[in-house]
Amino acid sequence: MNKPEVIDRMAKEAGITKTQAATALSSFIGSVKTALKKKDGKLTLVGFGTFSKVRRKARKGRNPQTGEAIKIKATNAVKFKPGKGLRESV
Repeated sequence: MNKPEVIDRMAKEAGITKTQAATALSSFIGSVKTALKKKDGKLTLVGFGTFSKVRRKARKGRNPQTGEAIKIKATNAVKFKPGKGLRESV
């Protein structure tokens, strides 16, 4: 399922226009991004799951083509842990 399909489904199930559904989805995505940018970086949706920000440490890697050792910078990553309701429905 992709974004336009999600928008179509939201519009049908909520009885709203596709434009309104697209706005609602964009607002949700924006809210998730804003929550993850904060210092604690965590968003919990009971029954669905938890989005959290984790810090990946700098590490050494290897270029697979040349075998040369390289440095990989520290980065922030997003982790998702499904909630009980989502786990049971799948």
